[in-house]
Amino acid sequence: MATQTSLLTFTGRLGEIIGYCRNGRYFLRSMPQTVRQTTATRRAARRFGEASRKGRLIRSAFSAALDIRCDGSHVNRLNKALIAAGSRHPGIAGLRFNQRAATGNFFAVMPAVSKNGTLHIAAQQLPLLKGIHALEVKVIAARIDFAQRRVTGTDAAVIYIDPRQSFEGAALPVNVPGNGTLVITLQVRGFRDGAVLGERKYLAADIIAAVDQQAPQHYRKPAYPPDARVSSLVTMPGICTIVQRE
Repeated sequence: MATQTSLLTFTGRLGEIIGYCRNGRYFLRSMPQTVRQTTATRRAARRFGEASRKGRLIRSAFSAALDIRCDGSHVNRLNKALIAAGSRHPGIAGLRFNQRAATGNFFAVMPAVSKNGTLHIAAQQLPLLKGIHALEVKVIAARIDFAQRRVTGTDAAVIYIDPRQSFEGAALPVNVPGNGTLVITLQVRGFRDGAVLGERKYLAADIIAAVDQQAPQHYRKPAYPPDARVSSLVTMPGICTIVQRE
């Protein structure tokens, strides 16, 4: 390990040399001659690669609709959440795009998402945050087909709330039909005198739900004794075929 002492430091690979940063200091190391992978390391690499691909899809699905700047660690934190979640994507709920603020800071009772994708905000007395005259609440939904590696659709809805007044509740519906996982992000921004506040503690965006599409239930014919005799077939269009027996 060698320390970078020049005015121009770098990270990443340069020929056979790798530059990296640790605790604010820049170092150099050479590329290894051989890399030996065990079964466990190969499995971990596959999991990381799959999580990285899913993470890119999620970020691309929300990048155009998000109105806040994500912090520099959100990529790694999202990948880590995806690795832990595995094939069950609801495990990524709670991921913050801006680690310095949480949507829960703006509500006494957190909004909830129904099965049809509607965001419900219960009637409540909102916390009074110094300097905030209005809250912009935005729900963003994206349908992501991870198997096909594509975003199939997005939708968003926005309301503005005066936290100084009694809030009677609201419902923000989003409609993204199709196949794949429905990922829902809640974004909250603080406003003062009609202008958005630039401080990051007033800019929050969290993944609050990820709903995997359930596989369709198929009709299974009942098992009959081998000697049972079929007398006729009656077809009910759109439902199933009923077997009439003696």
